[in-house]
Amino acid sequence: MPHNLARHFLLRDDVVYLNHGSYGACPKPVFESYQNWQLELERQPVAYFEPDGVFSARMRAVREALAGELGTDATNIVGQVNATQALNIVAQSLDLKPGDQILTTDHEYAALNKTWAFVARRTGAEIVTVEVPLPLTEESQFTDTVLAGMTDRTRVLFLSHITSPTALTFPIERAVAEARSRGIYTVIDGAHAPGHIPLNLDALGADFYAGNCHKWLMTPKGSAFLYVRPDLQALIDPLVISHGWTLDNKQPGVTGPFGNSAFIDQLQMQGTRDMAAWLAVPDALAFRKAHDWTSVSAECRRMAQDTLARMCAITGMGPLSSPEFCAPQMVTIPIPDCDVVGMHKALMERFRIEMPVLNWKGRSFARLSVQGYNDQHQMDLLVEALCDLLDLRPEGSAAAK
Repeated sequence: MPHNLARHFLLRDDVVYLNHGSYGACPKPVFESYQNWQLELERQPVAYFEPDGVFSARMRAVREALAGELGTDATNIVGQVNATQALNIVAQSLDLKPGDQILTTDHEYAALNKTWAFVARRTGAEIVTVEVPLPLTEESQFTDTVLAGMTDRTRVLFLSHITSPTALTFPIERAVAEARSRGIYTVIDGAHAPGHIPLNLDALGADFYAGNCHKWLMTPKGSAFLYVRPDLQALIDPLVISHGWTLDNKQPGVTGPFGNSAFIDQLQMQGTRDMAAWLAVPDALAFRKAHDWTSVSAECRRMAQDTLARMCAITGMGPLSSPEFCAPQMVTIPIPDCDVVGMHKALMERFRIEMPVLNWKGRSFARLSVQGYNDQHQMDLLVEALCDLLDLRPEGSAAAK
């Protein structure tokens, strides 16, 4: 990996930032584009927001650029602030009734667990959570577990593509196909997927898919998307009713008030809001291309897997999955039980390392993200820090032999 990638980012040089997965980090030229769009807004707000003119054309251009990365058509995606917001739109649009079941796993993001709990309380639907066997080493372990949880009452299958607490890439393809064949809505949390793993949303066949751009695509915060299959777009209701809404939004193929589909207009034009982060998405795609991000990602994956293996060898604790089911640039490292809040604080105070330390299902973990601004020296420092704080015998020491 080129040694100068860190200079392209705005991260503080006195912090070893190993937490890209939480909020991402935006390269300098992409952030400059973002600020330029904000200046454009302030210089002529009326022209900037004219919904059936330049504004609509600019938003469409971003959808077209991003759609090429996602394997779909620009008419199937719409810009949102974050994946949680986008998935709330879906969850609160579905017509669920008492007795309906929402099937999910024990690896989901806490905010979305709360979203479905809210929906269940409001509708009377029931949440069914299956426990994915660990370590995950075979696709069938995941798929068979999910399919076993389906009943004739299952109306929604909600899955993460890449999990937040455990940094696993779930092999969701067969589960999605089976759910669709049974008439079950498939809702996928792809918050960590865009820019992290290859995506072809049309081929995947999920009904609804939300992803963040600000994480692994490295766009500014406030840029995400919602994908909805064309034949289901009429099901969607916005969380905010504003200028883009039309009375006929429930009719398939209806054009919205600003010339797009009703699906696009009602979610895109919702009063005054700063869309500069979304408009900077093409610049992030260009940055990745200019720096051969395929090669960068491969080196990041090597460092992440190597660091996980080193720590597992020291602790004697096994990883949560075989390498093919790990998120490429993000791994969850099992560590001995500890005060996770205190451990996070000590990593920063003593070693200037920023990374999450968490408790999941009664076990302690450190979640490592590796991005193009990281290097091998930082991986070595992390191993040293964890060994020191956990009172472990580091690899290669006399005591360890």
